Amino acid sequence: MTTLPITQSFASYLTDERHFSPYTARCYGADLRQFIEYLVDEAGQPIDQANEELAFKARTDSNAIQMVKGSTLTQTICEADADLIRAYLGFLGEQNYSPATMARKIATLRSFYKWGHRNGFATINPMTLIRTPRQSKRLPKAITVEQVERLLSAPTEHDVLGRRDRAMLETLYSTGIRVSELVGINYNDMDIENEAMHVRGKGRKERIVPLGSHAIRAIARYVELLASDPKFGPIWANRANGDQPLPLFLNKHGKGLSSRSVRRKLDKYLGMVGLDSSISPHTLRHSFATHLLENGADLRSVQELLGHQSLSTTQVYTHLSTSRVEEAYNNAHPRAEAG
Repeated sequence: MTTLPITQSFASYLTDERHFSPYTARCYGADLRQFIEYLVDEAGQPIDQANEELAFKARTDSNAIQMVKGSTLTQTICEADADLIRAYLGFLGEQNYSPATMARKIATLRSFYKWGHRNGFATINPMTLIRTPRQSKRLPKAITVEQVERLLSAPTEHDVLGRRDRAMLETLYSTGIRVSELVGINYNDMDIENEAMHVRGKGRKERIVPLGSHAIRAIARYVELLASDPKFGPIWANRANGDQPLPLFLNKHGKGLSSRSVRRKLDKYLGMVGLDSSISPHTLRHSFATHLLENGADLRSVQELLGHQSLSTTQVYTHLSTSRVEEAYNNAHPRAEAG
């Protein structure tokens, strides 16, 4: 599928200005390509790439209008009204997508047309007349403290990679950071003296998170063995003395660990201790938040630790602590007992 100049420009906006993660930008790009494919099928004619480039230029340059030959897909996109969008959403509705996927596809179009209208490409913003269907809220999945303990005890401490995995899992649970944030941690992001860590989150937002004593010990043991290992030691020393950032968690080739590798390692240890294979790195993040709230942490503090922009995003975890709240109410309120 040929990419149109207007969608290329939007993709650059997402990554360069909105600082979307590569994964989110790819999802938005895929959603827009599906929209274009729908319009191509409706028009029943192939794309003339050169003419589409002229048509995109003509949206903001009146001198280029006379060079455009006939109708173009770019023009159709830029002059779309709510009826066209509703027809497309009707088409998507026949594909049996989940409510979450449909919501994301609508969010893609909403972001695209808001950008297009603001920059003078789109005649109107048709998405102002489109409502996003309500989704039923799914409660985050969390595991018990006992299950966490079983998982964290699974990696061996006899070699570098085993200690790395123990440190990696301890860090995920100790801080509640996302797996994408974990693999982006550099050695210099660690502040062992102050028991904290510098994290680069979504949208290039940065925050400082506290490190628990168990995570600090696990990281120290991993780095100690890493630096003295015949294979990893020279790599570690050379990169530590250089100007380039040094990833904290290295793979077997001495390069930074990927998010996919973290998931594979987690799967391995889940199998070893007999835990549910559907548990993901994000489950540890959910468990971190849930366990904090169950033990009395306030919602604002948990919001800061998780790096949530909106408090409403964090509030979903409060549903998991309902029994604790009810118990506290029954124990504390003078008229809580049944008559």
